[in-house]
Formats: sequence, structure tokens, C-alpha cells
Amino acid sequence: MRVALATLPADPERENEDFAAAAPGAAVLLDGAGVGEAETGCRHGVAWFSGTLGSLLLRSITAEPARPLADCLADSIGVVRSLHADSCDLAHPASPTSTVVAARIAGEVLEYLVLGDSSLLLGHSDGGVRVVTDRRLDEVGKRLRGPVDQLPTGSPAHSAALAEYRDVLTGLRNRPDGFWIAGPDPEAAAHAFTGVVSVASLASATLLSDGATRLVDRFELADWRETLTLVASSGPDELIRRVREAEDGDPEGRRWPRGKAHDDATVLYWALP
Repeated sequence: MRVALATLPADPERENEDFAAAAPGAAVLLDGAGVGEAETGCRHGVAWFSGTLGSLLLRSITAEPARPLADCLADSIGVVRSLHADSCDLAHPASPTSTVVAARIAGEVLEYLVLGDSSLLLGHSDGGVRVVTDRRLDEVGKRLRGPVDQLPTGSPAHSAALAEYRDVLTGLRNRPDGFWIAGPDPEAAAHAFTGVVSVASLASATLLSDGATRLVDRFELADWRETLTLVASSGPDELIRRVREAEDGDPEGRRWPRGKAHDDATVLYWALP
């Protein structure tokens, strides 16, 4: 199993809330949902949540290879809940959450699960590229983020609008009319996108947090095929470097409106036999 992994926090002075790891025949990536300085009800923090959940999930999907990925995720969420239910307010509306991408080889197929707006990029042996992304959060966000995108990123007015936007999103979390993400409730796992693809048809599987996919879906400076070629030839670090280069060239979000000037960015590239 050959894996290349790169990750970079949005701010070197803050914890990286992304988590990625691999084990023989499996890989996971989680992007913790940060809320800045806002109260979450959890004394551990978002990075602890995504790292703990990711570690448990990777252990579960490798230890129980016949168990569906969604069931493994539900079990792992339940374990994390039990670890801090006595010390934290899990009913708090801003309790830590995380996106999840998981991939596992099971015989002749690659099984996958995607929950939240991180992505799985499948590179096929014939040169084709397929991306699996949960766009439900984006669809909700498009209806709500107009006031945020009209203001310079990082300005006081932008920060106030962003806080209001996040409050509204929190109220739509894990609801049929909103979006689904891993949090305190194992039920969210049942709403993940899952599927299988023949291993023989694949050359690679790449797991990316939305901080890394910005080059494609936010900045439109590359397409998915170009992104995969870049990662395969130059490594995950180069993709993140190009994302940072674009972000640094537009710090106020005037060309590319966005909630954060920089975001945690993580790429796990898995070359398949």
C-alpha cells in the first residue's frame, strides 16, 4: 500500500482540525467543523473530536472488514460520545462535528463513504476521474451566505455576518431540510453517501478536505483531472501550496468570496495496485 499525505493548518498558531490516516487496505479523512472562538459546550475541542473519531473509525473498518462502513461510523460516533458525555454538553447546538471520508478494499471492490463536504477523488485506470462529494451543506449555504460573500474577508462586518451565518447553519445541522455531518448523534451515519467500485478499474483514491479542494470548487483554477495529475506527479504538498498561493493573492476574498481567507487543507493520496 503506497500512500502520500500532506496537511497544513489554516493558521500556524491554531490547531489543525483536519485528520487523516491510513492502515493496510483502508484510509480515512475528517475535517472538523471549527467555530472560531465561539462556545461549543465541549472542553476538548474540535481537533480532539475529529482526531478521536477518525482514529476509532479507522480501527473499526479494519478490525471488522465485513461490517458496512456506515455501521462502523455509527459505532465510532457512539464511542466518542461515551468518552465525553459526562464532561461536555453534547446537547449544545455548536457541539463539535466533522466531515468524514472513508475508503476500504474488500476483496475485488473499494468501498467508500462520504459525509459532509470533504471529497473522494477516484482515478480510473483508463484515465477517467470521478469525484464523490456531499454537496448538501453547499446547497444550504448558497441560500444563506449572500451577506457574507458581499463583504471583505476578515473585516469586522464580515466576521459579524459570518457568525450569524454559522448560527443559522447550526440550526440546520443533521435535519432533513438541512445537511448531515458526524456529531454527537450516531444517526447521522445512516445519511452518508456510500458505494463500491471495482478495484481493477482504479489507479488511485484521493481523500481531500474542502480546504484542499478550493483550487477546483472555489477558485476554479484547475479541474479534477488536472488536480489528480498534479497530486500523482508532484505530491499532495504541491496541491496545498497552490491553494495557499491563490488564497494569499486574494486575502480579502474579493475575487473568491469565502468565509475564511485560509482553511485547514489535507490530502491523502492512495495509489492502488
